[in-house]
Amino acid sequence: MTLPLDHITVVSLEHAIAAPFCTRQLADLGARVIKVERPGAGDFARAYDSRAKGLASHFVWVNRSKESLTLDLKQPAALDVLRELLAQADVLVQNLAPGATARMGLDYETLQSLNPRLIVCDISGYGGDGPYRDKKAYDLLIQSEAGYLSVTGTPDTMCKSGNSIADIAAGMYAYSNVLAALAYREKTGQGSHIDVSMLESLVEWMGFPMYYAYDGAEPPPRSAAAHATIYPYGPFPAGDGNTVMFGLQNEREWKAFCDEVMRMPELATDARFASNGLRNAHRDELRALILDVFGAMTAAEVVDRLEQARIANARVSTMAQVWDHPQLRARDRLRTVGTSRGDIAAMLPPGTSNRYQPRMDPIPDVGQDTEAILRRLGRSDADIQALRASGAV
Repeated sequence: MTLPLDHITVVSLEHAIAAPFCTRQLADLGARVIKVERPGAGDFARAYDSRAKGLASHFVWVNRSKESLTLDLKQPAALDVLRELLAQADVLVQNLAPGATARMGLDYETLQSLNPRLIVCDISGYGGDGPYRDKKAYDLLIQSEAGYLSVTGTPDTMCKSGNSIADIAAGMYAYSNVLAALAYREKTGQGSHIDVSMLESLVEWMGFPMYYAYDGAEPPPRSAAAHATIYPYGPFPAGDGNTVMFGLQNEREWKAFCDEVMRMPELATDARFASNGLRNAHRDELRALILDVFGAMTAAEVVDRLEQARIANARVSTMAQVWDHPQLRARDRLRTVGTSRGDIAAMLPPGTSNRYQPRMDPIPDVGQDTEAILRRLGRSDADIQALRASGAV
């Protein structure tokens, strides 16, 4: 089967999430991804936890379909191996500490002379220049710096995202920029240097609250699981103790909600609720009316009325329910991938093509491909033995 990137070789100096998420998606499309890890422990994300059949949940998520090469990049012999790889590679992705690759002589200008077609993607917390360039950046710190925490949570308590949203944003923009750079190289024959910042990636995703608070206006309030500016839109308990999530988007839906769900048609013309802005301003009064009606019903009965009125609704799924979600099952989105501890379930990446299936190969052990990669570079048994003896690999 032909995959879109099966002619592309990616070398990645990566750890944690942002760069590995980018390169896993390149691997999904068929790219050969060589993950460079430290001898012994490897990527420190391997030790985050042991929740996925004894392996780390973060690591299993973002590292399938890769080859693992161990190199001690403090040793000249290991750097020689890396340069050999980069001379033949199409893409280098890295999220080491700011300035680390430059100190190793792997800055873009040097690499361009080594391989003019090489695409270099640097992922960092704050970008390659500016006063914050050298500041340490972890996902939660970027959520804070980008203003995400200021609009997320309850009125009393800010809350972080339940996943690594800043890392994911940076990984997604690195991935899309690499794809764009590959297309650019097809046209021009030239490699590129890409500088992706976690801060800038998450700030892009903050566009709505930023414009809502434009020119000194009040920002959207923290409103827990409810929408900050559209009402009703959020979770509402039913009489059986279960919660129903639903949301209205326009006045047609508001009228249908009043007529068919609340069965109080007079609400549709109530002056307090005549527009979304007014419903938002009087949300406490409207919530009390909704809870009074829902309190006499089960969640299933509420959902049935919402469906009849064609009002968007959803259950609040647990992780177990997501793994067994009927829609994902019906669309055959689950596969298995290999690990050293046996096969493990994995979701297909988003997007379905009628031309190919994404690659879903095993998750590598630390350094499992080192010898094969060295042999492919033409290293002899004696060379490999010497590299191992010195600890370079």
